Amino acid sequence: MSTQLSTGSKRTEIIALANQKGGVGKTTTTINLATALVAAKKKVLIVDMDPQGNASTGIGSARDNRDNSVYEVLMGEIEISQAIVESIVPGLSLVSSTVDLAGAELELVAESQRTYRLRKALQDPVIDQFDYVLIDCPPSLSLLTLNSLAAAHSVIVPLQCEFFALEGLSLLLRTIETVKANFNPALEIEGVVLTMFDGRNNLSGQVANDVRGHLGQKVFKTVIPRNVRISEAPSHGKPVLLYDYKCTGSQAYIRLASELLRRESVKAA
Repeated sequence: MSTQLSTGSKRTEIIALANQKGGVGKTTTTINLATALVAAKKKVLIVDMDPQGNASTGIGSARDNRDNSVYEVLMGEIEISQAIVESIVPGLSLVSSTVDLAGAELELVAESQRTYRLRKALQDPVIDQFDYVLIDCPPSLSLLTLNSLAAAHSVIVPLQCEFFALEGLSLLLRTIETVKANFNPALEIEGVVLTMFDGRNNLSGQVANDVRGHLGQKVFKTVIPRNVRISEAPSHGKPVLLYDYKCTGSQAYIRLASELLRRESVKAA
């Protein structure tokens, strides 16, 4: 089953943002990378695969206004076109998540093709209108994460600059290889993005050097700093680029989007 979605020579790039460890800036990176891509004139869809629904909240989707969510899509009750809504960011759309998604794994366990539910949904022609689909995975190696990786062309791994980062990264990379071998042979690692970097802390620099030493060019040159404005923005239901465009966090995500676009143009050449 192909994951390639295209119109002529254009392919909608489907990227999963995954890390089984929580608190690494995965959802924050999903929201703000998407917003920065929109600022670069790309049309973007976020698919919120985390039952916590923080990506949905972070771009202005009220929890009591999510009647058609990714849960209904995965259960086959609606088409994904019926679940796509506009966010507060013009050009950025959303398939929201609700707490019902937490029960999806139990409900799907006896179903055939359960790992490919999201992939099948993303084959809807409506997806062709987007340049990028960013999938915010839950912080676990679950059936929801497997669905996300089976549907994606590539994976971005947000990695917090902390002591146990490499240990968790090696586990995730093994999982990605397993998914590639069993469910999605075309899956690639788009890159690792270092988050919560504190230049005043020697440990941050040491972790960054270690990760670059292990993975080389797979690590994005752009580093996301610790920045209070990034932390404040979700409580206002806004990406940091809307909350404070000039802060160091916003500028870092703009650079990350530019770096991603450069990588994609090199691959397409």
